[in-house]
Amino acid sequence: MNKVTVYTTNSCPYCVMLKNFLEAQSIEYKDVNVQQDPLAMQYVMNQTGQMGVPQTKVNDEWVLGFDPDKIMSLVN
Repeated sequence: MNKVTVYTTNSCPYCVMLKNFLEAQSIEYKDVNVQQDPLAMQYVMNQTGQMGVPQTKVNDEWVLGFDPDKIMSLVN
């Protein structure tokens, strides 16, 4: 079972595209809205050094931005 977490904001079009992509692939994911959870944003920045969204953690690997090919290469 893959562990997929997507870090998003309310106003990010790529976040919506990413979630739609995951749903189309029947990949279950947890959505963390960093606008509503500043500690989650701090966690992402500490892990990746990047502030932008979406950022997706697939198992133990980070994917920055909307990168369906990389996400598919990481899911089992």
